[in-house]
Amino acid sequence: MLILSLLRAANRILHLEFQTLPVSKPPLPLRMLDYSVRLKRKYGCSVEQVVIFLQETTNEVAFTEEYRDETTIHRYRVVRLWEQDSALFLANPALLPLAVLTQSSSPQALLQEVAQQVASIEDIDRRQNIASCAGVLAGLRFEEDVIRQLFREDMMQGSVIYQSIRQEGKQEGKQEGLQEGLKQEALTIAVRLLRRRFGEIETRITAKVQALSRKQLEELIEDLLDVSKIEDLEAWLEQQQQREREVNLIVRQLNRRLGDVEPALIERVRGLPIAQLEALGEALLDFSEVADLVAWLQPLQQEE
Repeated sequence: MLILSLLRAANRILHLEFQTLPVSKPPLPLRMLDYSVRLKRKYGCSVEQVVIFLQETTNEVAFTEEYRDETTIHRYRVVRLWEQDSALFLANPALLPLAVLTQSSSPQALLQEVAQQVASIEDIDRRQNIASCAGVLAGLRFEEDVIRQLFREDMMQGSVIYQSIRQEGKQEGKQEGLQEGLKQEALTIAVRLLRRRFGEIETRITAKVQALSRKQLEELIEDLLDVSKIEDLEAWLEQQQQREREVNLIVRQLNRRLGDVEPALIERVRGLPIAQLEALGEALLDFSEVADLVAWLQPLQQEE
């Protein structure tokens, strides 16, 4: 999961990035350099960057705070939530969802304290939204039954995020419901950034944004740094639709030619840029077995 947020005040931009996994494309340090350069070029002000890792890991990326090569050094801050003092987060209601992932000798007791504080919030809408966000993030650390015991349904049922998770959970199960909840978060952030950039947006454009996958929404959030006109946004959305059509066509051709291709390979195909999808569309005419597809994808994986 990746969630990007930009806050601008006076002559400074605060770039916050929330990560669950240390592995990304491009690698995180390079991406932070890229963001910083693009923001400085667009807004002409200083940029402070903070990466917040939500889920505990020993991967060195979570302990790296700079990009370095032969000619460039770029620094940013890294916050590992599992090392942070929970008291700092418990003291601020807005940070309660993050508190469930902070340092504690008794994680379940911490989760219980967060639930008690959330339950004491008087404003109903605020309580429901904070409870649903806390429930989503708690899923990175706790089992579902523990979360359900402490975050009662009536505490969260008015939240849009919770409703999405609940409905999807009924249809597809816990994992799919969680993914839908994360997509809803990405959609909320994307729409908020679009309205901040362009004001009210036409319904037809909003509908196209809502139809994007979670991965596409995350790409949109990143690419908004380079989108200055509503026409640029429409062109970006048209490109995504073209790419989706290309992906669906190729997936159908692969399944028809090779039989049912395993989901992991299909996901790799879906992640290809348009140029590589077009190349695959030509190459698959010579495929006779799944091993041919694996061999074709192998050099691309090495490039990543």
